[in-house]
Amino acid sequence: MNKAELVAAISTRTKLNKAQVETYLNSTLEIIQKTVAQGGEVKIVGFGTFCKAERKPKTGRNPKTGQTYQIPTTRVPRFKPGKDFKDLVK
Repeated sequence: MNKAELVAAISTRTKLNKAQVETYLNSTLEIIQKTVAQGGEVKIVGFGTFCKAERKPKTGRNPKTGQTYQIPTTRVPRFKPGKDFKDLVK
């Protein structure tokens, strides 16, 4: 499902028009992104938690030449699914 399909599904279920749903969805995603970028967490009970994680530095290797190089520490967004979501997927 892509964003347009999600907007259409929400619109059908809520009886709001697609423009309103897209505005709400964009606002929600923007708030989640800004909160996580600033180091915060967004917890939605039963669904999951959006947070920032840090990957430790590691040594990489070029498979073509065999040369090793250092991969620096990086920060990445992370999603941890909640119990209800995990149970639904099982």
